[in-house]
Amino acid sequence: MSKYAEELRNTAKAMVAEGKGILAMDESNRTCNKRFDKVGVPTTEEMRRSYRELILTTPNLSNYISGAILYDETIRQATKDGVPFTQVMKDNGIIIGIKVDTGAKDLAGHPGEKVTEGLDGLRDRIAEYYEMGARFAKWRAVITIGENIPSNACIEANAHALARYAALCQEGGLVPIVEPEVLIDGDHTIERSYEVTNQTLHTVFDQLYRQDIAFDQMILKPSMSIAGKQCPQQSSVEEVADATVECLRNNVPASVPGVAFLSGGQTNEQAAQHLNIMNAKYAQECPWRITFSYARAIQQSALEHWRGDNSKVEEAQKLLLHRAKMNSAASQGKYSLDMEKEAVAV
Repeated sequence: MSKYAEELRNTAKAMVAEGKGILAMDESNRTCNKRFDKVGVPTTEEMRRSYRELILTTPNLSNYISGAILYDETIRQATKDGVPFTQVMKDNGIIIGIKVDTGAKDLAGHPGEKVTEGLDGLRDRIAEYYEMGARFAKWRAVITIGENIPSNACIEANAHALARYAALCQEGGLVPIVEPEVLIDGDHTIERSYEVTNQTLHTVFDQLYRQDIAFDQMILKPSMSIAGKQCPQQSSVEEVADATVECLRNNVPASVPGVAFLSGGQTNEQAAQHLNIMNAKYAQECPWRITFSYARAIQQSALEHWRGDNSKVEEAQKLLLHRAKMNSAASQGKYSLDMEKEAVAV
């Protein structure tokens, strides 16, 4: 048992407190620059810093957001007035999280499949991040559905890496967010998505068990069981909720405190609707809290409005807060599309 067991347990519970979710703002510099390019923002460190300051200084963000996952660059940055972002988060009651993987790389011998790297030197990085104030971490595995894939080798390699990462986190005082993402890209049906997600979660929890992970000191960040974007037969909101919750109940131990979904390229409204129905229909029957850990589904509208113009920071923050509020409502089964009309006119 980790010497941090009690702290880890308390942090994990706080991360999935009622009405709150986790903000994923841990895009690598490369990914962040791609998003900036699309909206015409200069791809400089200073612009990334300004953007992250916009997010973290949004008034009342902690009403809906329990913690935020940062990237290595971000955890070392400060506001334009010199206040470290970690201090801003502590002052606002937002738990500091950190992405610790080094990205998905091609899996040798398996064309079209990826394995996430970053275990080398991870123990030392965790110790440094803990000293900097981080209390949870994230590692994302990527599973692609295609012709004859995913292979068992891909699922097992990623599950094993996730488990070893989780063990190092719990040893070093960080709650691991375990993120096996089954991609939404492709023309696969919801049934195929369910099948792959079921196999992935089964393998992941088997590996976590083998590495002696304390399930009450971790958070699962899965994808939803949903038809691929190019599938001619798109799933209804209810079908997605039913398939996703069934898959979770088959695989996720009751002692896991919470399941915080990724949005995986869904639209803002879809991500909120799916989360809402899961909670409205199943929250009473599920042992773990069902909430969100979204990136684009919270930030995108703010980024598109800001576009690097500091005179638009306040309006962009209102858009960000609105999305956080909508997803908070969805995490309690209280969301409706009518609430979108409350969106701040900017």
